[in-house]
Amino acid sequence: MEGLSLLYSGFVNSFTLVNLVACFIGALIGTIVGVLPGLGPTATMALMLPFTLPYGATTGLIMMTGVWYGAMYGGSTTSILVNIPGEAASVVTCIDGYQMCRKGRAGAALALVAAGSFIAGTIGILGLQFFAPYLGNAALSFGPPEFLCFMIFAFILLSNLSADAPLKGALMIAFGLFLGTIGINPMDSYPRFTFGSETLMLGIDFLPIAMGLFGVSEILTIAVEKYVQPEINKIRLRDLYPDREEIRRSIYPIMRGSMVGFFVGLLPGPCTVISTFVSYSLEKRISKTPEEFGHGAVEGVVGPESANNSAVMGSMIPLLTLGIPFAAPSAIMLAGLRMHNVEPGPMLFTTNPDVFWTFIAAMYLGNFMLLILNLPLVGAFARIAVIRPQVLMPMISLICLVGVYSVRNSIFDVWVMIAAGVVGYFLRLWKFPIAAFIIGLVLGPTTENSLRQTLMMFKGDVSLVADRPVSVTLLALAAAFLVYKFAAPFFGTKFPLKVEEDKSL
Repeated sequence: MEGLSLLYSGFVNSFTLVNLVACFIGALIGTIVGVLPGLGPTATMALMLPFTLPYGATTGLIMMTGVWYGAMYGGSTTSILVNIPGEAASVVTCIDGYQMCRKGRAGAALALVAAGSFIAGTIGILGLQFFAPYLGNAALSFGPPEFLCFMIFAFILLSNLSADAPLKGALMIAFGLFLGTIGINPMDSYPRFTFGSETLMLGIDFLPIAMGLFGVSEILTIAVEKYVQPEINKIRLRDLYPDREEIRRSIYPIMRGSMVGFFVGLLPGPCTVISTFVSYSLEKRISKTPEEFGHGAVEGVVGPESANNSAVMGSMIPLLTLGIPFAAPSAIMLAGLRMHNVEPGPMLFTTNPDVFWTFIAAMYLGNFMLLILNLPLVGAFARIAVIRPQVLMPMISLICLVGVYSVRNSIFDVWVMIAAGVVGYFLRLWKFPIAAFIIGLVLGPTTENSLRQTLMMFKGDVSLVADRPVSVTLLALAAAFLVYKFAAPFFGTKFPLKVEEDKSL
């Protein structure tokens, strides 16, 4: 009953004008970002962070999640209509979605995807609502040693973000941890790596680095690519009606995709992308007509699209309950909450329950808003995809400059953003995982505090960690993962989180 009363109060808070507007703006911008090829949700969330500062943590979280969530919705539009994935998680949708379009069933595909995304999003929100408080209560038993061991385990797992080159992932995490130590030591107020600069004594702010790595580097990447004008298939509102057979074949894939996406969202890595490949492979294997896949099978469209929407909600559980982001968008959210002096983790449900429950209620509303936006306005959203980069990129550049300067009124932050953008461009070129760097930068202070508190608890004797069962279990899992990674090449096996593409992809 207590959960129901908290959810009711969350709905009361979410119906305030500022939260409704934030939900709508996030959903709208996210859908547009999903439609635009190349500009992903992570870059957009980083760009929007400074504009959430005048409002509370709850409003900022609602807007950020709306962007991420909306991008999952919008990415399917161009995948189906022009065979161009607006977002990485919609790559799989191109396979059968565009084939349905060529058969004249684009409207039915878009309608089923919107309905499937709505159902999957609702299932994901229900899962988050029921599982997160229980996991948060269980995590209350964690002390500094447990959090330190969990951080070690998480970093080892997250080094696999670049599955083909885990060493690159480990190097990027280490680089992020190093940058997080620049500035005044919070324990003894001693300056570190400042080289006598008063500006560096405050540390390097997360926001200009994030906006540079994701926003400016994206602008540079798009600027050097050759622009090709895509052709858009026209969709009329009366075409958005699937037939009875298509609806019948979509029901179970939507449910399976929702469950697959939610549980894949709990794993480290690009969960939305992984979930789509897992869902597509699952649907093809259990289908009675696998030969239709690649030629316009509706199951190959609605299953993956349902999975990526549900994965967003699944990935919120480790962020909100443990304060650990398992994906780049989650890291941006963690930084945004900290900017509002809210620390996600086990105490969130005790110290800031209104943040969690208002967020849950707003996601129900946002899911409904996205359904309304994506059906009647699909033609308008599709036309956004043909905006030339010469028009779009200067606008985004201006938003980057204004946004990063407005936070601390610092020209230094502007230069940091530009430098991070140039570095980010070359990191993309050399296939280094930027997400691993961001996660290392965000979790660096928490890891350092846990290490120092553990050393103080045990008076410098780290071996006493062995007396704590949870810590030993986490370290054993980390060691087992390392052994597996080193032994796998000799046995011809691969890490299971790296989803192998189906031969037909």
